[in-house]
Amino acid sequence: MNRHAVSTLAALIFCTAATLSPARTLVHAGALIDGLAATPRKEMTVVIDGDRIAAVSPGYTAPAAGDTVIDLKSATVMPGWIDCHVHLDQQTSATSYSDRFSMNTGDWALQAAFYAKKTLLAGFTTVRNVGDHDNSTLALRKAVNAGWVVGPRIFTAGKSIATTGGHADPTNGVNSRLMGDPGPMEGVINGADEARKAVRQHYKDGVDLIKITATGGVLSLATNGMNAQFTPEELRAIVATAHDYGLKVAAHAHGTEGMKRAVEAGVDSIEHGTFMTDEVVALMKQHGTYYVPTISAGKFVSEKARVPGYLPAVVVPKALLIGPLIQATFQRAYQAGVKIAFGTDTAVSAHGENAQEFIYMVEAGMPPMQAIQSATAEAAKLLGQEKNLGTVEAGKFADLVAVPGDPLADIKLVRQVSFVMKGGVVYQP
Repeated sequence: MNRHAVSTLAALIFCTAATLSPARTLVHAGALIDGLAATPRKEMTVVIDGDRIAAVSPGYTAPAAGDTVIDLKSATVMPGWIDCHVHLDQQTSATSYSDRFSMNTGDWALQAAFYAKKTLLAGFTTVRNVGDHDNSTLALRKAVNAGWVVGPRIFTAGKSIATTGGHADPTNGVNSRLMGDPGPMEGVINGADEARKAVRQHYKDGVDLIKITATGGVLSLATNGMNAQFTPEELRAIVATAHDYGLKVAAHAHGTEGMKRAVEAGVDSIEHGTFMTDEVVALMKQHGTYYVPTISAGKFVSEKARVPGYLPAVVVPKALLIGPLIQATFQRAYQAGVKIAFGTDTAVSAHGENAQEFIYMVEAGMPPMQAIQSATAEAAKLLGQEKNLGTVEAGKFADLVAVPGDPLADIKLVRQVSFVMKGGVVYQP
C-alpha cells in the first residue's frame, strides 16, 4: 500500500471514530455544591454521558465536536433534590374529604401525574411517596420510567399500613353501611400475622418501601392525633418482614409512645416526630433512625385550621395543637445530632412549593449547606440509593438543579430554580 493510500485510510478511520464517539453534555457551573464537600467548588465542569455523570473537572472544559455546552457560570449547581415525604396523588383543599367519594383510580393516577411534573420543575428529581390511593403512584412510577409522563424518580410505599380506625384506615368517617371491614389487602391490620400479610402483599404489588402510621394523625377523621396505634408485636412483625424482603420502613408518628415503639422495633425513619422527647432522641441515635421533619405540613395545617370551614371540626383542634410544634421539634432534633433527611409532606402543603422547607430548616438553625445536604446525600442514604443519587460525582445519575446566585448566602434562592436535569435530560428551562 502506497503512502497516499495509507494516509487516506488513516483519515477515514479518524473520521469514523469521531463520528462514532458519543456526544457529551458539558455543564459549566460557576459554583458547584457536590453533596460531599463542606464548601462549594468554583468554576467546575460536569461531564454527562447518557444518563450518568462521566466526570467532574475543575475549570470550564472546552467542548469536542458534537458536544453540548450548558452555561451555568452565573448559577450554583447542586445534585437534584430529593423529597423523602410526598403524596403525589392528592392535595389538601376544602373538598379533600368529599373527593374520595367521587374520585376513581384513574383520577388519582392522572392527578398524580399533574403534580409529579410540578415537583420535578421545582427542582426535586427524586421523591419518596409515602401513601397513596389505589396504588396510583406505582402506576405513575411505571409511566415516568417509560417516558409516558414527566416526573421525578419515584420510590413509593403504595398504600400506608394502618390498624383498624388508625390514621390510614381509609374508611374513617364513612357511613357505617359503606365502612365495611378493611383488612391486609387494603392495608389495615390487626395482629402480627395480618401485619406480615400486609407487608407481603405490598411487596407483591411492587412497592419500594413500607409506610406505617404508628400514631394518630392530624388530618384523619378521628379525635386522637397522638395515640400509639400498633402493638410492639405488630411493629416487630412489620419491620422484620419488610427487612426480609429488602424494604425499608417509614413510620408516621406524632406521639411519644408510638415513636418509642416504632424506633425500638427498628423502623428506618420517623416522619413528623412532633412530640419527640429526649428519650426518643437517644433511641433514634442509638438505632441510627432518620428523622424526616415535614415542617411545611405543620405550618400549613396550623394556618388552615384558622380558616372557618376549611378543615372538618374534628381535625381543627389537632391541627392547632400539633402544627405549630414541628419546627421547634426539628430544631431540637438537629441540635441533638439526630440524622435528618429532607421531607415536606407535600400534598398537605402545595405541590411545587417543596423548596420552602429549606427556608424553614434554616430559620430553625440548620446551616444552609446542611439543609441542602439533607435533600441530597442524606436523603439518598435514607433511600438506600447513595450509589446512584445524592452527589455530583462520576457514575451517579445526571440529576442536577441550579439556582441563580449563592443559596448559602440567601437560602430563599431555592425558590428560584433556573435549571433542572434528570438522567441527562433537561426539563427546565
